[in-house]
Amino acid sequence: MQDNFKMVAVTLQGLEEVLAEELKQLGAQDVKPGVRMVAFVGDEGFMYKANLYLRTAIRILKPIVKFKIRNEEDLYKNLLKIRWEKYLDANGTFATKGTSQFSGLTSNTHYLALKTKDGIADYFNKKFGKRPSVDLKHPDLKVNMHTDRNGVCSISLDSSGDSLHKRGYRLDTNLAPINEVLAAGLVKLSGYNGDQNFIDPMCGSATILIEAAMIACNVPANINRKEFAFEKWKDYNQDLFYTIHDSLIKKIREPKFKLMGFDKAPSAVRKANDNIANANLDDFVKVHHVNFFNSTKEVHGPTTVLFNPPYGERLKLDDIQGFYKNIGDTLKHQYPNTEAWFITSDIEALKHVGLRTSRRIAIKNGDLDCKFVKYEIYEGSKKAKKQ
Repeated sequence: MQDNFKMVAVTLQGLEEVLAEELKQLGAQDVKPGVRMVAFVGDEGFMYKANLYLRTAIRILKPIVKFKIRNEEDLYKNLLKIRWEKYLDANGTFATKGTSQFSGLTSNTHYLALKTKDGIADYFNKKFGKRPSVDLKHPDLKVNMHTDRNGVCSISLDSSGDSLHKRGYRLDTNLAPINEVLAAGLVKLSGYNGDQNFIDPMCGSATILIEAAMIACNVPANINRKEFAFEKWKDYNQDLFYTIHDSLIKKIREPKFKLMGFDKAPSAVRKANDNIANANLDDFVKVHHVNFFNSTKEVHGPTTVLFNPPYGERLKLDDIQGFYKNIGDTLKHQYPNTEAWFITSDIEALKHVGLRTSRRIAIKNGDLDCKFVKYEIYEGSKKAKKQ
């Protein structure tokens, strides 16, 4: 039986509980949400599975050592004590990343990464007379250094490599596309799990729609990625990885309900359908050239409508108030029996939707403070629905 060890899944602010629930459902042990991260315990095979499957994780870190420091010199001295040859050959390549919340260290991430790099390089020079090279694009090992407010420094190996939001399916994008991890997080926050219809009426390059379809079909989030960092580790178990990979593939299913997207721009429709095809979902999902404001709900039964409408930071609309009023009017008159969700940073504009929100969730979209809001659109009056 493989040995378990502690890991850390990094995520976006506001998605910690969603990621924690994902980890529990996947079988992680001792799951503990934090700030923009979730700590958990699992074995090597679970680390592979987490990278392949998790929808709301940005990267999976494997801590290898912790120590208390007072300054940069303490950091450097402790790095020299780690047996780096366990993880990297002297003729290999590596890259470093450094962050700190500790007042005794500079907050300059570039300097911290360089200091970490110096410690690793000097360890090899002193012990073997040569040092591994730095490769920022495709290193054999990615090392992450983080120091908390109390001066406790964690040195971790980055098992993911490129951010896990880079799923590998998005060939083409439109203006200001939404991050895949955020898109998946919004779908999960809405409660959608494939048990009803799904519509993205302003779908752009179809990121939200694809993430929803992958949830409905139980497609692992990162099954289309070409490489993970752990595949270059010295203890990488290729047979184990492909066993897990194949077992996840076998659990993919066809959706039971309809998924569709609209966009008023023909170029967006083409890009969206190309991305859907690249995600191998074109048998189940299509995007149509339709203006949402001229549309009607053409599917029967309960439906989730979820979208990322343009707002001031993305597109300078001439009449932002009228735009949001049209959203409310269209939902109210054309989309009965619907749970409608959308994300926006234009909090003032929300007042013009003309519908009462049933939920408001604070979330970040990059540097923007946003609200993810829900409107319940009943078939007939709300009073009749309650009766």
